[in-house]
Amino acid sequence: MSTKSLDRIETLTRNLEVSNVIRLKDAADLLGVSEMTVRRDVAACENIFTYMGGYITLKSPAAGGLGYIMDRERGAHTDLKRAACQIAARYVKAGDTIFLDCGTTIPYLANALPENRDITVVCYSINVAEILCKKPGLRVIMLGGMYHASSASFADSNSVNAILNLNINTAFMSAGGVNISRGVSCSNPHEVDIKQAVLDTAANKILVVDSTKFNVIKPMLFAKLGQFDMICTDPQCDPDLAGKTGCPLICE
Repeated sequence: MSTKSLDRIETLTRNLEVSNVIRLKDAADLLGVSEMTVRRDVAACENIFTYMGGYITLKSPAAGGLGYIMDRERGAHTDLKRAACQIAARYVKAGDTIFLDCGTTIPYLANALPENRDITVVCYSINVAEILCKKPGLRVIMLGGMYHASSASFADSNSVNAILNLNINTAFMSAGGVNISRGVSCSNPHEVDIKQAVLDTAANKILVVDSTKFNVIKPMLFAKLGQFDMICTDPQCDPDLAGKTGCPLICE
């Protein structure tokens, strides 16, 4: 196998450790090669990768991996999610206690957190926790409760009570939909109580969403835009939204 192929495989593996699954087209764009080249690389490493239905995942994916992400976000818009999270990571300060929500965007924020900065992170999603626990110098508090495969997260009334007893400096919240008039929504009912408890207790609330989430409405409404101190998104966000959200929109 050539050095270029090995470099591509290493890059693809690192990406999948964060996102768990990626579309073949997105993988080709990431690596700067054709889809056929990616398929050849994947076929040559069948002990590492699984290719199914146009999606690539690791042979032993992180808990909550392929099924969750294919059902919810289909592995799309990884570049936009990464960009939004890189912006959000600027607002993490040394000594903070922060909350990281569940979802397919927040793992990119977990990956972007600085190391050895005396930061405590509260989370309830396995795919987020697995990234955090590998970063030196982070304290990780994993909320318990019943496991929900639809979001690879744990949630019940005990989780809510635990949140109410924590002092969270900044909460980084995810969402499946952001609508100017209706508010911020998600797909899973079990997430709502967790999200609302965090919004009630955190000193600062930051919504982290990529630009494709705007003008989308999901089944479960959990907040109004005015409850957030800012929104971190990607540079492709419509600039006209900045004056309509009721809070600062940070996209660059």
